[in-house]
Amino acid sequence: MTDLTTVAAHPSIDSTPAAPPTQRVMSVDVLRGFDMFWILGADSLVNALNRMSQTAPTQFLATQLEHAEWEGFHFYDLIFPLFVFLVGVSLVYSLTKLLEHGGRIEALKRVFRRSFLLFIIALIYSGGFSNSWPDIRLMGVLNRIALCYFFGGVTFCFVPPRGMVAVATGLLLGYWGLLAWVPFPDVRPVAGGNQVISKEAGFTNVAQLNFTSTQMLRGSYIQGVNLTDYLDQRFLPGRKYDGTYDPEGILSTMPAVATCLLGIFAGLLLRNTVEDDKQKVIYLLSAGVAGVAVGFLWGLEFPVIKKIWTSSYVLVAGGFSSILLGLFYWAVDVLKYRKWCQPFVWIGMNSITVYLANTLLGGFGNRLARRLAGGDVQKFFDQYVAQGAGSLVLSITGLFLAIWFCHFLYRRKIFLRL
Repeated sequence: MTDLTTVAAHPSIDSTPAAPPTQRVMSVDVLRGFDMFWILGADSLVNALNRMSQTAPTQFLATQLEHAEWEGFHFYDLIFPLFVFLVGVSLVYSLTKLLEHGGRIEALKRVFRRSFLLFIIALIYSGGFSNSWPDIRLMGVLNRIALCYFFGGVTFCFVPPRGMVAVATGLLLGYWGLLAWVPFPDVRPVAGGNQVISKEAGFTNVAQLNFTSTQMLRGSYIQGVNLTDYLDQRFLPGRKYDGTYDPEGILSTMPAVATCLLGIFAGLLLRNTVEDDKQKVIYLLSAGVAGVAVGFLWGLEFPVIKKIWTSSYVLVAGGFSSILLGLFYWAVDVLKYRKWCQPFVWIGMNSITVYLANTLLGGFGNRLARRLAGGDVQKFFDQYVAQGAGSLVLSITGLFLAIWFCHFLYRRKIFLRL
């Protein structure tokens, strides 16, 4: 999920990878590539190490590279919102340039075009029309990024910074108010009702949702039993990822837009010519620490839950995103310490391409890597090195293939644009 930002907003990808130095913030590309790095196989690398030798550190890292089942926050729960955050950061650079030279109409054309095309790609990515209705997924990760880019871009074009602060605050408080106080029917399974297949809905494997229920609930944050999931159960057509509801469903898109707005605030700070770079880093780190602290405190009342993108989750994820951006900006753009980050640049500059390729090819670390290091090769390492070493070799091979693919595209200046 990386150049979904690039496709959605990054100014330097509009034509070639080399924009004028004064317009480029290399740390944004690097951080985007770092974010995508874990999706491409770095997580499986850590899991393979844990299988080889289960120590306290490897077990901790393996746990952090899994999503929290419901409430709570792991490192892997940061991957998606960090990407949406970076969409907002990059959006500032691309749309500001258009607003200055082409006016609001040209900026809005770009927002509409890229949002629409990315949403279409998202539908194809999720299977398109390979299955019959209703086994077609209308919402998903790419769809949410397209929607966040659209609403974030339109807001940026029409609303001044102070107004955007009010919009973001309204989205977070409004979402909390809806989930806390708006009543909804308790449709938990009873005898009869509509049969649905549920993967992770907190119900039985074959659940009967009781849409005729008159029992009303409010302020519930139980998995599958909350206002967000109810609206998906009742009104979201097509296939839902979790059977009866979707983690990228209707209502939870609302706070996700606030995540994009947080990225816009960070982008405005980076473009600020009044503050020096050191002060920008301090602001990013301070805002990040404050966001994490306030988010977890709010989580005592409004739990930190990724699957319904709660407002407390937005602040926690946005806080960590701001901290990472501050650290990367300090290292890459201020200190110019860049020798280590070139592979992340390759990934970050073509993230939408590698994200799509990773799935459409069956995974660099699964299907492709197995052609080179599976079968007897994997057995050899498991037998003569250590149990689980074969999986480690597969993970390393998959990562190498993914990075090589991105480097190939980068060297030949091939970038997927919308």
